[in-house]
Amino acid sequence: MDEQYSKKLHDLIPGGAHTYSRGDDQFPSNAPSILERGEGAYVYDPDGKKYLDYGMGLRSVNIGYGNKEIADACYQEIMKGNNLTRASITELRAAELITDLIPSVEMVKFAKHGSTVTTAAVKLARAYTGKKYIAIPAEQPFFSFDDWFIGSTVMDRGIPEEGGKYTLRFNYNNIASLHELFDKYPGEIAAVMLEATTTVEPQNDFLHQVKSLCHQNGAVFIIDEMITGFRWDLRGAQTYFNIEPDLCTFGKAMANGFAVAALGGKREIMKIGGILEEGAERLFLTSTTHGAEMSALGAFIKTVEILQRDNVVNHFWQFGEQLKTGMNNIAKDLGLEHNFMVEGYACSPNYVVKDNNGNVSLPLRTLYAQEMVSNGVLMPYLALSYAHQQEELELTLNAVRNSLEVVKKAVDGDINEYLKSKVIKPVFRKYN
Repeated sequence: MDEQYSKKLHDLIPGGAHTYSRGDDQFPSNAPSILERGEGAYVYDPDGKKYLDYGMGLRSVNIGYGNKEIADACYQEIMKGNNLTRASITELRAAELITDLIPSVEMVKFAKHGSTVTTAAVKLARAYTGKKYIAIPAEQPFFSFDDWFIGSTVMDRGIPEEGGKYTLRFNYNNIASLHELFDKYPGEIAAVMLEATTTVEPQNDFLHQVKSLCHQNGAVFIIDEMITGFRWDLRGAQTYFNIEPDLCTFGKAMANGFAVAALGGKREIMKIGGILEEGAERLFLTSTTHGAEMSALGAFIKTVEILQRDNVVNHFWQFGEQLKTGMNNIAKDLGLEHNFMVEGYACSPNYVVKDNNGNVSLPLRTLYAQEMVSNGVLMPYLALSYAHQQEELELTLNAVRNSLEVVKKAVDGDINEYLKSKVIKPVFRKYN
């Protein structure tokens, strides 16, 4: 039955899903190819088989699947009409909420996708500065599906050569590499866009050095909070690191899986997208029919209420620390501490699997993911939610121990005896 679903998906949908992160090549072959529903921290396939989930809607679900409070808030907005001819009261309430919540956000534009708002931020920075180049860290994998970013990657098929030529790369935590770009392209860099952090902590006041360098060179400083937002801190990683950007972008965990993204920032820059300044040249910033859909914004408003009321961000840090410590202790018990490790911030940990030469091993990572699925846990990466509680922690650690025991055998022997799946592959690669 699973093979039939997979075939139908690929027959009807290029890639078999609507984001490459959900593709077959991102999961071991024993993972369900299709899911029917989610509840709390669990997902269910069409046969009713239950999996503890750590994908959590590609990190967008931070409270839990099917949360009734959020669903009810969404339904109430649907019954108000969901999408009206003029701006709605719900739209205004959501704008008031985010501008009151996040100090750097003086104005906001809502949209449905992270790529929409990061591209809008690029356009806004170029309009504000009159410059064309955008600098991003080489180590950070994704900013947008639009030409300015994808055209600068190896997956540039279908994009004119000019598409990504104005996107430059520097190295995270290496301020000298950014200095070099500003020296090489004097007066031409419109903005630096970066995630405040991924798994690597900023060193030597790196974020503040980047901001200072931007302002010295007349560039806009943009923080992409797509992953860090509503996880590192209720107000984002910018508050956690005490750094205020000129522009910032949010998405994913804003609304517990509902489609909401936001571009926010300083009024001086954001107002360029406005219509009230008589005679000013117009900027077509974003214009999306469904960008301020009331149901999703109602979900956003309720999600923030729950995040505040239940101290959810603190739960991410506490649960994540227990999970990280427990997984690393199991690896150490099995003598795999050099092959399997959980790193990064406790609120958003990351597991790494290496071979005996210390190189990242996709075959061993696939084997680990395969065995976790066999033990009832879907763990493509580690996205935490408020629905992950003590019971889920114990279930997870039991599955980790069982899975790493198999990985241990493969490390000591022949992986082909244990790996029954095609090896997972990076999303960004030139060929399938």
